Amino acid sequence: MRFGLNIDHIVTLREIRKTYEPEILEALFIAKNTHKVDLITIHLREDKRHIQNEDVLRLLEISPLPINIECSINAGITDFLCSLKNKPSKVTIVPENRNEVTTEGGLDCSLKGLGEVIRAYRNKGVEVSLFVDPLKDALHFAKEHQVKQVEFHTGVYANLHNVLYSNANNQIHAISVLKDKSPKELKEELHNAFLQLRKMSKEAFFMGITACAGHGLNYSNVKELLKIPSLRELNIGHSVISKAVFVGLEKAILEMAQLIKR
Repeated sequence: MRFGLNIDHIVTLREIRKTYEPEILEALFIAKNTHKVDLITIHLREDKRHIQNEDVLRLLEISPLPINIECSINAGITDFLCSLKNKPSKVTIVPENRNEVTTEGGLDCSLKGLGEVIRAYRNKGVEVSLFVDPLKDALHFAKEHQVKQVEFHTGVYANLHNVLYSNANNQIHAISVLKDKSPKELKEELHNAFLQLRKMSKEAFFMGITACAGHGLNYSNVKELLKIPSLRELNIGHSVISKAVFVGLEKAILEMAQLIKR
């Protein structure tokens, strides 16, 4: 299982004050020196709420680890990434809504212009991944457009797990649509969400597509996903950076790596 560390929220903290710290390159080298992180993931959003173009340039210039850049099909971002001298290891195309707090679901594969953007990256020799819900239609789209990797959105699974097995429902930002469901209902939905991830990961394997996963994964809910043998990569960020606030980034990375690299 590959461990992709998303370091967006190192930059979120920097951008709150519009200052020079914390330094994203320091996070990169802490991750590298643990010898447990396989790739660095960043999301270059249209609104530049955290990662900036300059961060992309600096990371790609000196990173000893592969860089996975998440982005929408925005023309300006596509042109920028395609023009780079130092190419990312892969670009993961994600849906994006300016008003969202974080990515809310998988990519709509009927999105106008998606095929053209995939070809643009392929023509530049950049591997493309699609951030999709675990559905067969998404896999068929990937196969049709010669996309060799997908990342399944695990938000549904993660939210259900958090509500059942943590105090998430007692927090300020509780998930309202899940608050009134019984434990029995939640367990059934969680089981179904896990089965769907397992089924689509296996389907991807037989279609020659590498299955990755990410979104909302943390130290509690990640363990079950290790039971899916055809799942090859997990991208995790917010929970690791949150834990790092209390224990430091190196320890937070090592604790997560210990869970997913057993």
